[in-house]
Amino acid sequence: MKPLVYKKSRRERGREPARFKTHLAKGDTVRVIRGEYRGKEGKILRVVPKQFRVVVEGVNIVKKHKRASTPKAESGIIEFPAPIAASNVMLLDPKSGEPTRVRRRRDKDGTVERIAIKSGQPIPRVR
Repeated sequence: MKPLVYKKSRRERGREPARFKTHLAKGDTVRVIRGEYRGKEGKILRVVPKQFRVVVEGVNIVKKHKRASTPKAESGIIEFPAPIAASNVMLLDPKSGEPTRVRRRRDKDGTVERIAIKSGQPIPRVR
């Protein structure tokens, strides 16, 4: 009988996962273009660049059963929006309100501005 030999995994250990560049930022208004919530609009609550996902308010609502960790803490069923893939949402054009692709333009002073391809209007960053 052959002895068991455990092969080392090929992935590099302790390495930080790659961050994906996204065209989205917290506070942007987007429309879902794929999936169960197609056509819904909402504001981005959170961006997760390591997983290339975004959390949009009112989209992908899931339920979580929470147990009380201490006698004073509340338990019950909590509803909250779960992340969806960033490729499944599109920014809305500020002029027409329709989904649009985004181009970047660098000004002379070095600031980067997002430009809607459909109308050519700049898309402001919400702070």
